[in-house]
Amino acid sequence: MTESFLDEAPNQSTVSGFLHRAEDAAGNGLVLTHSAGGNCNSPLLVGLGEALCSKGVTVLRCDLPFRQSRPHGPPMGSAEKDQEGLRRAVQVLRTQMKGQIYLGGHSYGGRMATMLAAREPSVADGLLLLSYPLHPPRKPQQLRTAHFPHLRTPALFVHGTRDPFGSPDEIQGALRLIPAETKLVTVEGAGHELIRKTNQPRMLDLIVAEFTEWLRR
Repeated sequence: MTESFLDEAPNQSTVSGFLHRAEDAAGNGLVLTHSAGGNCNSPLLVGLGEALCSKGVTVLRCDLPFRQSRPHGPPMGSAEKDQEGLRRAVQVLRTQMKGQIYLGGHSYGGRMATMLAAREPSVADGLLLLSYPLHPPRKPQQLRTAHFPHLRTPALFVHGTRDPFGSPDEIQGALRLIPAETKLVTVEGAGHELIRKTNQPRMLDLIVAEFTEWLRR
């Protein structure tokens, strides 16, 4: 079941998005966020929300604070607010679920999740990182890994072989900086968006299978 979700507690970051509520309230939950150019209604997030919910995972896909402030355009100096928004979303989902809570994101959303978890390892029980933006396209020297040595939350990375934000070899090398348990799932032929019309069902099945298997580790 999918329902609109809004939490506007006083003096707290607003949590706005959609809740895919699984039948088992004792099951696991996942907060899922979007890229710098997207929102919580991206095909990847909607598809994953529906697919994971059918497997018993309750998914809260939500807009980061920067996207709540402006419907279009990239984040502009909003990293701290965006991470606070993620923290609040996890808190809110914990009130809905009795199981473990995971934090996931596509590109920028995943980067914010890792930065938050590096500072607060207990914020989530694990991370799902879709197309982590290791560096800007064609700028491999500008690595976004300074916080990786402090990341002690288990993390599952899903990455396309044609992603201009980092090759699988670059991602694999970066994972060696992380002291926590990690796993990299590479997707042959996929770019930064991971899904397109021709591969969407297959791609969603792959991510869901890898994530649900990872939950059983």
